[in-house]
Amino acid sequence: MHELQCFDAVARTGRFQAAAEQLHRSHPAVFAAVAKLERQLGLPLLDRSGYRVKLTDAGRSLHRHAQSVLREVENLGAHANQLAMGVESELRIVLGDFCPRPRVLQLLGRFFGQFQGTRLRLDVEAVGGPLERILDDEADLVIHGGAKSTPGLECIELGSVCFVPVVAPGFLPFDITPSITPKEMRALTQCVIRDTAHHAAKRDHFLVEGAPQCSVPDQLIKKELIVHGMAWGHLPHFLIEEELRDGRLLSIAGRFFAEHVEELVAARRTDRPCGPVAAQLWDELQAEAPALRASLACEETPLR
Repeated sequence: MHELQCFDAVARTGRFQAAAEQLHRSHPAVFAAVAKLERQLGLPLLDRSGYRVKLTDAGRSLHRHAQSVLREVENLGAHANQLAMGVESELRIVLGDFCPRPRVLQLLGRFFGQFQGTRLRLDVEAVGGPLERILDDEADLVIHGGAKSTPGLECIELGSVCFVPVVAPGFLPFDITPSITPKEMRALTQCVIRDTAHHAAKRDHFLVEGAPQCSVPDQLIKKELIVHGMAWGHLPHFLIEEELRDGRLLSIAGRFFAEHVEELVAARRTDRPCGPVAAQLWDELQAEAPALRASLACEETPLR
């Protein structure tokens, strides 16, 4: 395994010194490990004629298989760590800004009531914050969007959250039609959620360029500002169903301001050991997922 690890590092970096630094080993040790592997196999794996070493045809083929073996060994180590773990002292869970909190908190409250030896450390983040927290290894589980296509994470699909562009009655100085343009909205204050990510690339959700903005930490405060006619913005449909029905909020969805769907998921890292309580919580979320998906389903909101 040592020889394979050294060979993989050299193949990825193209230099023995860079591989040595990555593996926290000496340059001679890495060089000797790769040479030993070549002697054992009777094959030249690297072309050392240039400044950067390159894989030979045989080396390229072996490297693909070596990466597969190394991943399996890493997974085996994680599984062994999981078996060796007792009940976790705490679980770190991050909820995203469009997580349906009442339902999720009810589930978490019921679950952790059964495991009083494990403390729940709960945080709420917004926009890119939840994903950043789990990738930085500051969370064991996140419930948010944007994680399905992220390498190194596995997900449970919890439902589709529909975002509807809405205003309060009387907020617009013109009639609501399906053809409202960004130019017409540019003079009106747009309410946006403040991104809690520190170093990830910022995402501009539905922003009208040049429009005045007010930023808030969560969807509930955003909803209050919009209901009181202080701004406009996109809100999760499940959060405003009643207001849309009774006319306290009006949809302005149309050609330029479409409804938007985000996939809500529970996500955890695949390269970290999962203790018994975390594993049982994962199973609980999988069992609850169909009911949650059904509760989040929404139909297209008509213009009012």
